[in-house]
Amino acid sequence: MSHLPSLGPRGEGWVILQFLLLPAVAFAGLVDPLALDGILADVGLVAGLALIALGALLGGRGLLDLGRNLTPVPHPRDGAQLVQSGVYARARHPIYGGLMLMAVGWGLVSASPLTLVLAGVLALFFGLKSRREEAWLLEHYAGYAEYMERTRRFVPYLG
Repeated sequence: MSHLPSLGPRGEGWVILQFLLLPAVAFAGLVDPLALDGILADVGLVAGLALIALGALLGGRGLLDLGRNLTPVPHPRDGAQLVQSGVYARARHPIYGGLMLMAVGWGLVSASPLTLVLAGVLALFFGLKSRREEAWLLEHYAGYAEYMERTRRFVPYLG
C-alpha cells in the first residue's frame, strides 16, 4: 500500500493538481524566455521540437492503446483490463512520459529556464502520482507486480 494520499476516492485530487501544473508549464514558456540567438537557439529549437513530437507520439499512442480502459483518474476503472500490449509492453505510464517529454521540449523551444524548472516539478509530480496509481493497480491486478519488473516506468528504454 502506498503512503501517498489518495486525494479523493479515485484520486481526483491528483488530476486537479495535474491540470494546474500543465498550464503553468505552458504559460511559463511565454513569459520567461531567454534572449538566445545563433547556434544555441537553433539547437534548443530543434531538440525541443523533437522532444515535443516524441512526447506527443508516446502519449498519443498510450491513449490509443488504453482504449476503453482509459480513465482520467489514477484509480483503475471497474471492469478494466490490464493493458500490456502496444506501447504498454515497453512503458507503464507512457502518457505521463509523453507529457514530461513535451514539457522539457517546450522549455527548450521557448528558451525558458522557468519552464524547465516546472518541467522538473511536473516530472516529480508524475513520479508521485504514478506511485499512488501503482499501489491501486497492484491491488486491482494480480499480474501487475511482474509487469512492473519487466517494463520501464515512463519512457521506453529510458525509465
